[in-house]
Amino acid sequence: MAPTSLEEALSLRAERGDEATVLAGGTFLGILMNQGFLSPSAFLSLGAVPELREMDVVDGELWLGAMVTHRRVEREASDWPVLARAFGLVASPRVRNVATVGGVLADADYASDPPAMLAALEARAVLRSPRGEREVTVGELILGYYETCIEPDELLVQVRVPAQPARATYRKFRSRSAEDRPCAAVAAVNGDRLRVVVGAVAETPQEFPDLCDGGPEEVAAGYAERIEPLSDSRGSAKYRRRVIAAEVKRAVEDVWTRA
Repeated sequence: MAPTSLEEALSLRAERGDEATVLAGGTFLGILMNQGFLSPSAFLSLGAVPELREMDVVDGELWLGAMVTHRRVEREASDWPVLARAFGLVASPRVRNVATVGGVLADADYASDPPAMLAALEARAVLRSPRGEREVTVGELILGYYETCIEPDELLVQVRVPAQPARATYRKFRSRSAEDRPCAAVAAVNGDRLRVVVGAVAETPQEFPDLCDGGPEEVAAGYAERIEPLSDSRGSAKYRRRVIAAEVKRAVEDVWTRA
């Protein structure tokens, strides 16, 4: 199924629900299919829906249609340089040319770069169905490994990113030179308050506002102690805990200023 308008796409989504797998850029979906983890019987392709490819600045916010590619964010989000950097560190230009903003959030893949940065910037995902529209934060959207709050009749249609504070950074630590996926990803933003989000170390992006009142070493120690890291091919839980401490400290140092 290849709808040519958002209205048609929403109608098909409501009619088919989870019986049809939503196809955006297809980069992650292709991996799952090639490895035998997923065998869809039908696809709902969003590639021909022009409304989902729109990218604009509205009232100081960056509005990204779900089908906007990583490469376009990397190249065109000039007033959000930290976001452009996070998207620009994903895989290779060949992948970034097709991978989409909506897809990386809807997949809820824990080892992706953008979710942590989007969460730190307080981005909201817009979910729409024939019943109406709602906005959710990244923390509300991603519930666990490959699990989101998106209902069977909803599509993620847009991501809205507030203005970037002057002090913001994204750090990506790779433990394997042959792979681009992060062992740990740290996004830090210091606007009205310090926000630190750590990705790729647990099933969801990790954020603890109550730990962000101290200096770099205090914040880093708090995150390393509070997070329960996973073990996978990119590092054991013990190793990840050490990486978290080091990378959070460096990220906070990048954006921290004394009162």
